Amino acid sequence: MSQAVIAGIGMIPFAKPGKSEPYPVMGAHAARLALDDARVDYALVEQACVGYVYGDSTCGQAALYPVGLTGIPVINVNNNCSTGSTALYLARQAVESGAVECALALGFEQMIPGVLQRQYEDRPMPLEAFFAAAREMEGFDEKKGMAPQIFGAAARDYRRRFGLDERRLAALSVKSRRHAARNPFALFKDPVTEDEVLASPMIAEPLTRLQCCPPTCGAAAALVVSESFATRHRIDARVRIAAQAMTSDRAGSFHEHDLRKTVGFEMSRDAANKVYERAGIGPEAVDVVELHDCFTINELISYEALGLAPEGEGAKLIADGDNTYGGKWVVNPSGGLISKGHPLGATGLAQCFELVTQLRGAGGQRQVEGARIALQHNIGLGGACVVTMYQRVSG
Repeated sequence: MSQAVIAGIGMIPFAKPGKSEPYPVMGAHAARLALDDARVDYALVEQACVGYVYGDSTCGQAALYPVGLTGIPVINVNNNCSTGSTALYLARQAVESGAVECALALGFEQMIPGVLQRQYEDRPMPLEAFFAAAREMEGFDEKKGMAPQIFGAAARDYRRRFGLDERRLAALSVKSRRHAARNPFALFKDPVTEDEVLASPMIAEPLTRLQCCPPTCGAAAALVVSESFATRHRIDARVRIAAQAMTSDRAGSFHEHDLRKTVGFEMSRDAANKVYERAGIGPEAVDVVELHDCFTINELISYEALGLAPEGEGAKLIADGDNTYGGKWVVNPSGGLISKGHPLGATGLAQCFELVTQLRGAGGQRQVEGARIALQHNIGLGGACVVTMYQRVSG
């Protein structure tokens, strides 16, 4: 099996709903940027995996046909918020297996304002079991924002188990904005204070508005190639996927009265452990992390799921400053979902864009000094989690 090389990356600045170009324009733009970055012609791409959550079937073709009409298979992917990483997972599998030597992973989303709501009234939602788990422990009103309710309930469950200083959660939003200020692709760059975060409108106790990711429009892409393809075409092959794992829910998500698991703790831990084992590299060796901070509580829970902190001790990592520049890890140098934005289908590939940029040493003001190992974490309720480790192998 060939190790997968990230040959090219592309991303457009994220925008508020109504302020972006249509999804085919965004998607084509991001794909062209990735191809240009790799200096590879689209005619050499053998397969494309295209992710989006809100859109009709074959949106992937609509975005790629303007790039080229080459007849390649275009696989449309929808795995909720982990959609972009799922597209990357499929592209990586295709290359590592030898099925193709050059695959494009593309993700985009054209969203509408407001919280996510039910799309169909005539059929069950895939998230019914998640709603039931939250309803049994905390109560749940489907007419209100669904995701904030579930994550707010998880925060209250965490607080009962371990205690929780709400200023620690607010500090994550402050860090997020501070990092985003250095990122030209981020949506929200203005600094905030802990007091401002806590004083913003309550969305789902204890989560305030400034602790919740906004609906966002955007696109990102990555070109994945084999080592031999990179050699033949003189491609920069320094950044490779050292290991990758994808998981889904276990029984604990629904039957153990543990809302941390309902929102992804267990499948995140499973995926991370598989990646550490396959790569032979543990969390202590990681330099930079992009993780799924759709809400501040999920960043805290993810610290513990990824092995950056023991269970119940994620707040200490925050207090010690071990999640930012000068600490043990720099977490979400991009600003993360809360400040960079969260266009669902593009998020996983935007994380890839950031980490590859860091490993190339091209992060500018937000560069993590000496970064050689990077970890990506992307979850979607429903559920799926993709954890990816990238490694700079030379240069």
